[in-house]
Amino acid sequence: MKRFPIVKNAKIFFSITIIFLIIGFGSMLVRGFNLGIDFTGGTILDLKFAKAVSVAQVRDVLKEHDLANSVIQLGTSDANTTESESVLIRTGIITDDQRKDVMSDLTSKLGENQALRVEQVGATVGNDLVKQAILAVVLSWVLMIAYITFRFEFKFAIAAIIALIIDVTVTLSYFSLLQMEIDSTFVAALLTVVGYSVNSTIVIFDRIREGLKTHRRNESLGDMVENCIWACMTRSLYTSLTTLFSVVAIFFFGGETIRNFSFAMLVGFTSGFYTSTFLAGPMWMFLKNNGKASQKVVSKTKTV
Repeated sequence: MKRFPIVKNAKIFFSITIIFLIIGFGSMLVRGFNLGIDFTGGTILDLKFAKAVSVAQVRDVLKEHDLANSVIQLGTSDANTTESESVLIRTGIITDDQRKDVMSDLTSKLGENQALRVEQVGATVGNDLVKQAILAVVLSWVLMIAYITFRFEFKFAIAAIIALIIDVTVTLSYFSLLQMEIDSTFVAALLTVVGYSVNSTIVIFDRIREGLKTHRRNESLGDMVENCIWACMTRSLYTSLTTLFSVVAIFFFGGETIRNFSFAMLVGFTSGFYTSTFLAGPMWMFLKNNGKASQKVVSKTKTV
């Protein structure tokens, strides 16, 4: 595999990352997030019609009840299908009387149907979910810092956590920029991304730790880190590609209900490969050099 210098171009990778993070934070501050009813509160109606109906037909009925902005999903994995017997409706919080009126109109105008699931999520539950999600992510970071410090050293742990924070921020940025709905499955995807990303980073750090033991006097720290990264490159590529193939298949053929979940993993896994390969090693070097951008290279000696 043809090599290009990663450590030497670390400033370029850092600059690209910082620019994207600035854009992401700007979007999160200005546009915010499209929070699903798991966070904001609302009602879920999972219906099974006797004959196939379209999203437009269902929305026309909901318009009469001031619910035109409801999220309507067809229960089919075929993107070309415009009608389905299974329909999932997500609305804002409505009363039991309103729900009965909606169900009655859907029956009279679109035919007989069966309510497979009716759920109502309050805003307080959504707030608790946000707090638990943040607590879960932070707790995972604390435990990772403790474990990596025990198995490696504290500077390895800090570099790994910075890479994880970047992965989480990148995933959040995409959802803010594209205004994709964030629901409870997004939290599960985010935790999956954290676990996947740190695994790839640890593999490279383990190789760097071994490299430190056999570090030659005529080899600079940057050269050693470069060699360790490229020694893991084939493994990183194979692991990332096989994982992404599965996630892409889920994204395109898994149906609407898990599309946001699979998209979050798609973005997070891609970011995880980027941070583990191009950022984690150089970040550890930066910390190892006590915040200096470069380290004096030991001159190579001639051998006879």
